Amino acid sequence: MGDRAVNIEILSDQSHLHTRFGCVNFEDPNYNIEIPVFSIHGNHDDPAGEGLAALDILSVANLVNYFGKSDNIDDVTVYPILLRKGQTKIALYGLGNIRDERLYRTFQQKKVKLMRPIEDRDSWWNLLVLHQNRAAHSPKNHIHECMLDNFLDFVLWGHEHECLIDPQVSAIGKYYITQPGSSVATSLSEGESKKKHVGLLKVDSTQSFKVVPIPLDTVRPFLMQAVELATADLDPNDEEAVIEYLVNEVNAMIAKVEDEQGDRPNPMKPLIRLKVEYTGYAPCNPQRFGQRFVDRVANPNEILLFHRKRVQAAPKRSKESTDQLEKDLLMRALRPDPIDTVKIEDLISSFLNEPKSTLEIFPEAEMNDALHLYVEKDEKHAITNFVNESLKSTRDILGKEDPAKIAQSEFIQQLVAEQTAQLRFRKKEEEDSLPKPSLQDSDDDANRDEDDAPKKPKRKAATPKKSKTTPLKTIKSETKSTPAKASKANLKMDVEEIQDDDEEDSPKSVKVKKEPEAKKKRITSILDFVGDSPSASSGPSDNPVSKYKRK
Repeated sequence: MGDRAVNIEILSDQSHLHTRFGCVNFEDPNYNIEIPVFSIHGNHDDPAGEGLAALDILSVANLVNYFGKSDNIDDVTVYPILLRKGQTKIALYGLGNIRDERLYRTFQQKKVKLMRPIEDRDSWWNLLVLHQNRAAHSPKNHIHECMLDNFLDFVLWGHEHECLIDPQVSAIGKYYITQPGSSVATSLSEGESKKKHVGLLKVDSTQSFKVVPIPLDTVRPFLMQAVELATADLDPNDEEAVIEYLVNEVNAMIAKVEDEQGDRPNPMKPLIRLKVEYTGYAPCNPQRFGQRFVDRVANPNEILLFHRKRVQAAPKRSKESTDQLEKDLLMRALRPDPIDTVKIEDLISSFLNEPKSTLEIFPEAEMNDALHLYVEKDEKHAITNFVNESLKSTRDILGKEDPAKIAQSEFIQQLVAEQTAQLRFRKKEEEDSLPKPSLQDSDDDANRDEDDAPKKPKRKAATPKKSKTTPLKTIKSETKSTPAKASKANLKMDVEEIQDDDEEDSPKSVKVKKEPEAKKKRITSILDFVGDSPSASSGPSDNPVSKYKRK
């Protein structure tokens, strides 16, 4: 808030902003905004459930300009905010956080579209702000750089906690990426131990840019190191010598942090993390060890992290190596390793992906989605709704068949197994349909969209009416328009597809093996329950498996 003038002009249609005031806050005569703030939502404040995010509270107070919210996550259209200051013009795109698996699927279905100006399109510097996984934790729960279009000039990537403030060239495109990371350390991991920064982005009228990193001096210092006891020439039976060695390492780390802080007033206690590879040694108690540093560090109970080297099994072992392996296993049983933190949905997903653990009626991918909503989003009825919808879909499928055939348990078992197998096949096909990224020359990258795009007839551009906002229309991405002066009266927009329009292959037929008698009885008991439901006699629906088909 303040009385200083804001020398920024908005040239785009402001109805796409998520505000009830109809314009950006610094253009509202009832508010004195000195520094305008534009923000998208992240994964901790996403508008799930009731459709409201934490930013909505600041937006209704007209304190921030909230953008990047998608009402339909299965068909995402991103409208830019066109900013002009002097001769510098920036097209600001925002994409708030959407669950990574869902957005991954939307990209695969080519349902993510960006709007671009037609006239004088090359004069705009295109900036995308998004909040998604960048690291590939699994094949489909991240956004790959190849999914973003090459017309972008700069990507501000949120959500990842590691600070990579210096711009990096995209591996497959011509744009640059900066990853500011989290402003404070939220976990004792290696990525969090790097120096925290914010960045000041400068763009001029020639579309040259520069990111000035600004270190955060008020953040609690965090230092992480690793040692290997086997290389320290210590006696494995001398526990006091091992503890003394670790104490000296921690004291050296604390001294290093104090030297970096210098004469800063009111210095904060640092976070210290020492990873200890203790193969062949007995670990000490981390809580008892940390009592020596209660007044010097902020995490005395979590200073030490013990871990072992993974033993790689050889194809053939001699008697001596077998005896040594038995000793190692016995010692591991006596001194178990600390349990790693694993998400419950990852455990169930890995269990369901095993051939012997696949479900016979419920599709595994949808089951995992429901579990994620129950655990992460606290939607208490997610699993109940999933079960009810799956059973209803199964009943609808059986309602289409001949009643004489439904009386046969083998026919029911085969029909249900075929439907589940087809759903499983479609999910795997979606995961494999995304092209693998490859390094290309800059000229090839620039023409990638032109080579892959199908040839479509050009549409004659309609003469726009004179108004403050910009009319929209669809054109080919490679169309070059006559440069003209951008203004509120003559801007046009067009839709540019992120992905190709390649048709996907139809699913292959799936052979179903005859199941053992025990599984037949279990299927028969489930279907007896299905037959007793009142909705089973309601007749078949128009599309009983529409919930699981790809749109």
